[in-house]
Amino acid sequence: MILSPTAIAGVLDIRTPKARDERGAFLRLYCRETFAAAGTDFVPVQASLSENLLRHTLRGMHWQAAPSAERKLVRCARGAILDVALDLRPGSATWLRHIAVELRAEDSNALLIPPGCAHGFLTLTDDAAVEYMMDVPHAPALARGARWDDPAFGIVWPAPPAVISDRDRTWPDFDG
Repeated sequence: MILSPTAIAGVLDIRTPKARDERGAFLRLYCRETFAAAGTDFVPVQASLSENLLRHTLRGMHWQAAPSAERKLVRCARGAILDVALDLRPGSATWLRHIAVELRAEDSNALLIPPGCAHGFLTLTDDAAVEYMMDVPHAPALARGARWDDPAFGIVWPAPPAVISDRDRTWPDFDG
């Protein structure tokens, strides 16, 4: 696993080469020692899978408030997505800036998103599956969100959402 910093502190771009032979391929999805060597104490306690039937399904922008703010490892297990991390940490040098990375199952890449950053994605293919590993359990009462197209963020999505939940469509403008 190769963990590389991005323009937003704490957001890591993760590349994982597949070991291939006549049987197929092997891919390490997580290694505590590798993350520790990169300076992050990420230890997942929960894993989830989001299945998305149609291209241009949008989920986000979501985060959990303290004391359940979560670090999240996101990987596309099937298909492709545009994955977005948005820095909402007050006092951060990159506050309100975002990073967008195309995650593809065939590339085996992932994004680690730190606490205090919102997360969202747009599917680029039909039948996309997204795997999440989080370092704290989901706390529904602490779930927060902001509208995907809030002008405060300036996120340029490759297409408007064809499928989006009412909740994600109607989050209020961000009030930082």
